[in-house]
Amino acid sequence: MSNQPSDIEREIEEARERLAGTIDLLLHRSHPKTIVSREVAQAKAFFVDAETGEPRTDNILKTVGGVVGVIAVFAILRKITR
Repeated sequence: MSNQPSDIEREIEEARERLAGTIDLLLHRSHPKTIVSREVAQAKAFFVDAETGEPRTDNILKTVGGVVGVIAVFAILRKITR
């Protein structure tokens, strides 16, 4: 690493370009549409196998069972309190 002004200017310009790329990446990753699409893809991956496209019945049944259980608890609590 030499201390020539042209070398220093080149290093500064390279650092600026890296910083600009990092800022662009952070702006893209923090954009609401990007966040929503990432979360939707994650939810889809939980219920559908990405490789085969087949539904993951085990995860679907777990979710349905949980929802039915919560509804049953609320129905029982409602009957008890009346």
